[in-house]
Amino acid sequence: MLLAPATPATSVSTRRIWLAAWPVTAVFVLSNAATPLYVLWQHRIGFSRGTLTVVFACYIVGLLGTLPVAGIASDRLGRKPVLLPALAAALVACGLFATASSVAALMAARLLTGIGVGAAVSAGMAAVTDVAGPDRKRLAALLASTAMVFGAGLGPLLSGVLSEVGPAWTVFAVEAFLLVTAIAVVTRLPVQRPAGEGRGTRWVRIPGVPRPNRRDLAMGVAVFAPGITATSFVLSLGPSLLSGMLGTDNRIVAGATAFVMFSAATGVQFAVRGLARTKVLLLGAVSTLAGMGALVMAVQAREIVPLVAAAVLAGAGQGLGQLGGLSLLNANVPARRLAEANAALNVGGYLLAGTLPVAAGYLSDPLGLATGSTVFAAVLATLAALGAATVAINTGPR
Repeated sequence: MLLAPATPATSVSTRRIWLAAWPVTAVFVLSNAATPLYVLWQHRIGFSRGTLTVVFACYIVGLLGTLPVAGIASDRLGRKPVLLPALAAALVACGLFATASSVAALMAARLLTGIGVGAAVSAGMAAVTDVAGPDRKRLAALLASTAMVFGAGLGPLLSGVLSEVGPAWTVFAVEAFLLVTAIAVVTRLPVQRPAGEGRGTRWVRIPGVPRPNRRDLAMGVAVFAPGITATSFVLSLGPSLLSGMLGTDNRIVAGATAFVMFSAATGVQFAVRGLARTKVLLLGAVSTLAGMGALVMAVQAREIVPLVAAAVLAGAGQGLGQLGGLSLLNANVPARRLAEANAALNVGGYLLAGTLPVAAGYLSDPLGLATGSTVFAAVLATLAALGAATVAINTGPR
């Protein structure tokens, strides 16, 4: 038995599909809302760049710990039983961020944020596809993917502006309100409980896809992973780079840079929505590769323009890799395994995003941020090139 919307697919308006994507946006606003505040917390609490990347990576730990459970549970129990507790965890994270006075509090807040995001990228994105119906899967992939990157960009912009004109806690008060509206949307989602894929299978396992869809997953991960790792680097160490280059800790500048990055990720997906999925993936790999070249130019020359170019290209690389990967899975994976498939794509992406920027952060402490960033860029450029090769090799008849 497959997941089915409560009404026929032909009667579901585009507006309702957009509304189904709102919980994804609301959670991702929180995912990056702390970005402009890291420099502020560094000064107030006192911790190194290496510790900063560990705080950032706690989000990845929460996300990766959630994905092996959330995708499978969502395919068995339904989207709502997974999304509602995760949104509640995100609300608790807002409270911890608003009152944080220690590294431990920041780590706990990031961990809970990762739990919310883990549910959003598995159950939340699958819910958008459920509401859209079988005839609008490509639109569902586009809206789910852009909901994610739009929220990821809106969070740091709101945070940067609100924290400059008022106390930092107002950022998380606004985000708590957004999460409450997301909970209201989830309670009204027109999706039914699935029958599940069988009682004999484990509830916790490494997310995967059916054997015929492994090529689709491999191509998606090969491009999405370097793309999201590039944006993770900009989010975690970008404010430090901006502070060193511009001599300012202005949080609006840091938030605006992240917003521009994810605006590129959003806009490029609409621009390429008519292209073949494998072409979208190839463009994503090329964009990430070019972004790493711009990053090296920025840190070696200490110039702001190539740094902004690197952020824009990184955003485009993530957006294209994400859209291409989600579209392949939406088109080919059965609905009863779709949330798990989404989880598998994100496990592949966030594993790299949670390790490589941390390594770059700790390398930067003894060797300097320019050296750490250059080594990071060289490694990620190589992985992006391998991603392009993976897509090219696997493109063609099955």
